Amino acid sequence: MKPLISGAVFGAALAVVGSAWVMPKLMVKEKASPMGYEETIAHIQNNVTNAGWKVSALMRLDKTLAKEGKTVLPVASFKICQPDHAEQVLLDDKARSLSVMMPCSIAVYEKADGKTYISTMNAALMGRMFGGTAQKVMGGPVARETASFIEFN
Repeated sequence: MKPLISGAVFGAALAVVGSAWVMPKLMVKEKASPMGYEETIAHIQNNVTNAGWKVSALMRLDKTLAKEGKTVLPVASFKICQPDHAEQVLLDDKARSLSVMMPCSIAVYEKADGKTYISTMNAALMGRMFGGTAQKVMGGPVARETASFIEFN
């Protein structure tokens, strides 16, 4: 009986550690951009607006921090919204708590290697985690459309 309990405890601990290591990689998607920092920002902004989404804010976080005497590599965060998708989520009381993640975000930043990167939330995974309207909206059109904004054809 002791080996069974020990095995179960070990298995549970391993699952927790494994999830803690894997989940951040699943929740946020990151990819290198084939363009420079400013070109990547312009490209994404163009894709977003051409798809009928709204850019509600473009925050230059490095510039905000510079005003406080802090120096970081260039980093910008888009806040984007598609009103029809947002309405579906916000009309459902069970999904309304997801407003904490609205509007959607896309980040563009440079790393010490000199390359420009883009990160997005894994909307499909988030939708599956919440189910219902969130799964329908976030796991469907939001995931597909936001993925298209960071494509470079």
